[in-house]
Amino acid sequence: MPHTSPVDRDYDLWVLLNQAQNLMINARDIELAEYGTTAMQAAVLFITNAIGDETIPAEIARWLLRKPATISSLLDRMEKAGLVERARDLPKKNVVRIRLTEKGKQAYKQSLKRESLHKIMSCLSEEEHQQLASILVKLRNRATEVLKHRKEIPFPEVATTPGSKSKRQL
Repeated sequence: MPHTSPVDRDYDLWVLLNQAQNLMINARDIELAEYGTTAMQAAVLFITNAIGDETIPAEIARWLLRKPATISSLLDRMEKAGLVERARDLPKKNVVRIRLTEKGKQAYKQSLKRESLHKIMSCLSEEEHQQLASILVKLRNRATEVLKHRKEIPFPEVATTPGSKSKRQL
């Protein structure tokens, strides 16, 4: 059996994490396509619903660990689809607030159906679920440290789910 260096093992694990994530996102996108949304749009709807009418694009970017330009493009598409609307903040005219439209509120409610995720995660025991969560938090926190050290992280700190007191993620 060939010896794998720690660097190669790390890369192999990183590839495996990406494959699992991509497949889970694809399953979620297929599930949400029935309602005309995507997993990323559902995440924006979730955050906007949790924060409320005070939601600003920069806050969404922080929660989703995405660059503001990426979120701006996503919000453009969601606005065209009638899921959200942008409104200028009256006291601070340079600030834009994001609000759910009625269609967005309905899409949010539909996105709470997470059958694909539950089916996928059901292969884990309770102990494995807790272990995986602990390991992923550890990896996320270390990645945040590495990016902060290099001053490349576009957000102040890694957040938990908005409006939640738990460590649960989107």
